[in-house]
Amino acid sequence: MAVKVWIAHEEGRALLGPLPEGVEVEVYDGRGDYPSDPASLDFWVPPFLAQSKVTTPLRDMASLKAIQLLSAGAEVWVPAVPPGVQLCDARGVHTGVTAEWTIGAVIASMRGFDVFARKQSRHEWKVEWTTTVVGKRALVVGAGDIGEKVAEVLTVLGVEVEKVARRGRPGVHPIDAIETLLPEFDVVVLILPLTDATRGLVDAKFLSRMKDGALLVNAARGPIVDTDALVAEVASGRLRCAVDVVDPEPLPADHPLWDLEGALITPHAGASVDGTLDRAYAPIGAQIRRFAAGEPLENVVSDGY
Repeated sequence: MAVKVWIAHEEGRALLGPLPEGVEVEVYDGRGDYPSDPASLDFWVPPFLAQSKVTTPLRDMASLKAIQLLSAGAEVWVPAVPPGVQLCDARGVHTGVTAEWTIGAVIASMRGFDVFARKQSRHEWKVEWTTTVVGKRALVVGAGDIGEKVAEVLTVLGVEVEKVARRGRPGVHPIDAIETLLPEFDVVVLILPLTDATRGLVDAKFLSRMKDGALLVNAARGPIVDTDALVAEVASGRLRCAVDVVDPEPLPADHPLWDLEGALITPHAGASVDGTLDRAYAPIGAQIRRFAAGEPLENVVSDGY
């Protein structure tokens, strides 16, 4: 059976591995003209870190049966995918590099690397006493692949870690216990999907329950946090934050969050590292082979993630 596949990167062709006879691969990066008639497309790999406008071609894909994302987050796609089309995320692909950013952000913020970097730009040699992760307590909110890896590494560094997820299980608290837990932790790491249930989860009440001097790390999605409430707490000096994602995104140049000494900000760069395409496309090749053989697909999105 003939199968037409669109991928987002020309480099991806060589990374898919051998494909069955009858599988035709074309490249469409989301810009410009379609490489062929979209109405005959079966399997689509859209661009990485897509914004909502990238879902527009769905209206022209009358025969589409599966979408394979290059990202673990699927919030842009969940409301847009037509009935009968399977949506699959890239769960596990970015676990290592996202966990790496998260651990790096925790250490950099607690050891004041961002403060020292600002002093370096002013040529100031001045010792500052900072805190340390050693002996602290961290609450990881989101106990998927990335959350588990973050918890593992923090534990090795001498941090006492507890985890929270949508549903409780042995070793993991249910999300409805979070208000009681928050005052006990020096670090709160957000690494959970953006869904209707998690949008705005970290509001003024959530932040007010956090321990004085605590650090909030957002490696998840910007709209999970009320940015105005976060600015108020960090500006007061009561909390610090390290964020790779914000709301709105990109963060406007005149936004007050930029100028807060207690804020460490990176521009949604957690997975923007070398080797990303290699990691992303290798499992996609296996997914295409499953699709062509009529086998069940992996990482099918359910209930928003």
